[in-house]
Amino acid sequence: MTLATNKPSHLCYIGLGSNLDNPKQQVIEALNALDKIPNTALLKHSSLYRSDPVGPPGQPDYINAVAALSTHLEPERLLDELQAIEQDHQRIRKIHWGPRTLDLDIILFGSQIITTDRLTIPHPYAHERSFVLWPLAEIAPEDLQFPNGNTLTHLLVSNPLGTLEKISV
Repeated sequence: MTLATNKPSHLCYIGLGSNLDNPKQQVIEALNALDKIPNTALLKHSSLYRSDPVGPPGQPDYINAVAALSTHLEPERLLDELQAIEQDHQRIRKIHWGPRTLDLDIILFGSQIITTDRLTIPHPYAHERSFVLWPLAEIAPEDLQFPNGNTLTHLLVSNPLGTLEKISV
């Protein structure tokens, strides 16, 4: 996607996850959709990972990835675009942390700290989820620092790979 605007560009990281209706394909299609968001470019994305579900028991495993975007959109406008992609994938919000066709979360938006009724950045659980941190480490600078001062390197030590596994596409 071309970034044709005079607004400043923001580097942001998006977490992707799916555990319903061919999760691997859901994530791959979502990565393609991210590159079609207006005034936004998909810079790179991680490998796909299989992770144990978080939330209610009995769910299928998840497929996760992280994407790096450059965007001229404001955070809540980007959230609107991500939720539209989720809707295109028939995302239904019934159970908190329940199974889903697609989940797209803004993990980081530059170095901004944002708390609104709709959006919390950095993502409030990113620092404790290996299925976010390890894919993020694949594509982020080695010295990436969260706005609270935690480094990605430090967070990886606190969140070992565990049962998370990289899968082939």
